[in-house]
Amino acid sequence: MKIEDITPGKSYACKFRVETMLDEFGRPPGLTDTPLAGVKMYESLGVLIQRDTEQRLVKLQDEKSKKEFVVSFDDIWDVDEVEWQEDVL
Repeated sequence: MKIEDITPGKSYACKFRVETMLDEFGRPPGLTDTPLAGVKMYESLGVLIQRDTEQRLVKLQDEKSKKEFVVSFDDIWDVDEVEWQEDVL
């Protein structure tokens, strides 16, 4: 599915890449207790929060670190609808 084709009001997730501060093992802040090594490319899965079709940007929340990132349409792929389920204890 292309990001331009998503339906407003539904939940979507996608894979993404972004340059951000990472530790020596490639983990962003929030997932690491080691010193940050510098800006590197980070790839993960995120839930879409907002889409700006005019500027071709999406805001998403990374599933691993729970951090929000703003990413270009060119740096997202595998867009798909999210099917939410409640945790059962």
